[in-house]
Amino acid sequence: MAMEPQRLMRLATVASMSTALILIVAKFLAWRLTDSVSMLSSLVDTSLDLVSSMVTFFAVRQSLVPADDNHRFGHGKAEGLAGLIQAGFIAASGCALLVAIVERLGNPRQVREEGIGLAVSAVAIGLTLCLVTFQKYVVRRSGSLAISADMAHYNTDLVATLVTGAGVFLSGLLDQPLIDSGVAALVALYLMHGAWTVGRESLNVLMDHELPAEDSRKIEAIARAHPGVKDAHDLKTRSSGLTKFIQLHIEVDRDLSVVLGHAIGLEVQAEIARAFPGAEIIIHVDPSSLNAKGPSLRSG
Repeated sequence: MAMEPQRLMRLATVASMSTALILIVAKFLAWRLTDSVSMLSSLVDTSLDLVSSMVTFFAVRQSLVPADDNHRFGHGKAEGLAGLIQAGFIAASGCALLVAIVERLGNPRQVREEGIGLAVSAVAIGLTLCLVTFQKYVVRRSGSLAISADMAHYNTDLVATLVTGAGVFLSGLLDQPLIDSGVAALVALYLMHGAWTVGRESLNVLMDHELPAEDSRKIEAIARAHPGVKDAHDLKTRSSGLTKFIQLHIEVDRDLSVVLGHAIGLEVQAEIARAFPGAEIIIHVDPSSLNAKGPSLRSG
């Protein structure tokens, strides 16, 4: 029997923290032995992953707290806040790494014991691939923004580790320390790009950004497909944690009784709920004779 999304989310946070701790120890030892600035960049990235995973750990638990009298819409925006904090950590680490790279460019040193660096990189790649594969499954089952942001960090870490391994190998093979510094600079820039991506997605949640256009088209199609619905307008959507919020007006024949109009609204609500399990749906029923049309449903 498949696990519930909530349990998968909690398990994913524990898995990410455990992986980060193992990789931090391994990469720290490799950095001290190789004196590689690209290995340092990978260590910084993984250390950031641990901090982000800890933020995600607490944010996921908070986001799963049920709605209460003071938080009627639940606590799902804790995930958006976590993502924004993670983006800040990523950006700050990228900037700090660039400073270290500039210092190394002014005082280049050749990489030592590159074999150790390569071995650690190989282990890190294997562990990270396993974690990211599991996180993708969890995101697919839950749609969690916090787990998705955490996965973005580990995807960054995966790329950083691959590039670091190549940099350490080529720097030692060609006896060119600038290769090591150049690789570290690429990792730093990749970190900055990841910060922008995670921050933008988190702000969308916190600012009640609409659901994707394809979801709106799907809602429109469901509403208009009901034989009792004459028109539909004023669609409003947003998401918070695992919950999607959907509101729209439908127009029914003016000669219908209130009871029948209400029944049509419930049927449309049920159809939308089947397409969007767990969504909070509010349907307003208007008589078509009022011509109370607001902005049309989005078509793209």
